Amino acid sequence: MTGKITFNELRKIKDSLPDGSIRKLASEFEVTEETVRNYFGGANYTYGKSVGIHMEPGPNGGIVLIDDTTILDRAKELIEA
Repeated sequence: MTGKITFNELRKIKDSLPDGSIRKLASEFEVTEETVRNYFGGANYTYGKSVGIHMEPGPNGGIVLIDDTTILDRAKELIEA
């Protein structure tokens, strides 16, 4: 499923994750922790992979188009738990 969110909203979700969530997401989706960080706007492609997010300049940090919202959806579940 594709999605659209502002960069600031994406970062707010990342910053709201409970401790250990990056590691948990990485384990659940069988990717590195850096790949999960890249999903939330990071840019470490030495230890993490590209995750199908596309950024466009604009207000609130710009718009982020996400090819697959599965990690984002799971992150929101972790915040609500």
